Amino acid sequence: MNKQGKVILAASALLGLATSGAARADDPTAAAAKPTGPSFSDVLQSSGLTASGYVAASYYHSNGYNTYHEFDVEHDTFQLDQAALTLAYQPKEGFGALVNVGAGEDMRILHASEDGHDNTFDLIQGFVQYATGPLTVIAGKYVTLAGAEVIAPTGNTNFSRSLLFFAEPLTHTGIRATYAASDTISLIAGVNNGWNTTSTSYGSKTGELGLGWTPNKLFSLAGQGYVGKDQAYDAQRTLIDLVATYNATSAWTFVLSYDWGKQEQTAGLPDLDWDGLAGYANYTFNDQWRVSLRAEYLNDKNGFVTGVAQKLKEATLTVGYDPAKSFELRLEVRYDKSDQATFVSAVPPATPAFSDNQTEFALQGVFKF
Repeated sequence: MNKQGKVILAASALLGLATSGAARADDPTAAAAKPTGPSFSDVLQSSGLTASGYVAASYYHSNGYNTYHEFDVEHDTFQLDQAALTLAYQPKEGFGALVNVGAGEDMRILHASEDGHDNTFDLIQGFVQYATGPLTVIAGKYVTLAGAEVIAPTGNTNFSRSLLFFAEPLTHTGIRATYAASDTISLIAGVNNGWNTTSTSYGSKTGELGLGWTPNKLFSLAGQGYVGKDQAYDAQRTLIDLVATYNATSAWTFVLSYDWGKQEQTAGLPDLDWDGLAGYANYTFNDQWRVSLRAEYLNDKNGFVTGVAQKLKEATLTVGYDPAKSFELRLEVRYDKSDQATFVSAVPPATPAFSDNQTEFALQGVFKF
């Protein structure tokens, strides 16, 4: 359907709603009659547009200040984590676009990572798209390929994000091409401004490469790589990321995620290396109950990720309860441990203090539509 046809269809829908309303006002028997025109959802579907979103809110308490956590960074608080909406027109052939906007406390951290400013609103993704056959190209701002976890809480099995998520990029701005080589293999290549960089006058760019392999419904493997100079160091940064997923049964799912990274330095300074491994075991009891266990380590050998050379470990247990298909309640307990006393346990006006461990309890509700 061309653009003119879509406008005519939308106008017809509005006219149908208006005339049906007038009939009800004039004719008492018309109250039980069905609307004569298409509904708004019919218009949306006919136009090829899709709309989806979610709202996530939480209460969490920590014996410290959740050092090295990505979004849950307070001590004892109720908060709106994220409220997000996605509008997309993505046909299998031709041009399309996607806009994904979010608000909430998580967006403050995401926005600050991108331009250093505090803002409770953020354009998480916004890109134009062109698809032809097995090739899809997008240009604009989009989420990273790296990692087993994502920004949207609906895509994760835990409330808190992993240590690896803390060490990975969040978004990129540039151009990305995805080629479906077969039903089981996808190839991805792109050029970006860097990590969490929406715009820059810095001359060097970061390249991304990705490979996705899904031989069957039981197993999938994704590998991603980012290489390019970082403006803050004016030297090359490299990240290699691997994510393997095994659906053992209809109830059991296992995920393994591995990261290796290196930031070079100028003036003869040593390279900053880090690596980490995260494992997930997810079990679904029935349509309403599930449990997720995450265990991981991060070896920040030279302090690039956390600012201190240290070895971090954490374990997280999350129970999910779905009283309805559109809503999930999550109860989580998390324990972090380091071989150095770097977790902030007290801040001014109290005497600053640090610990080698921290514990968090969280309750989160996620509604999606």
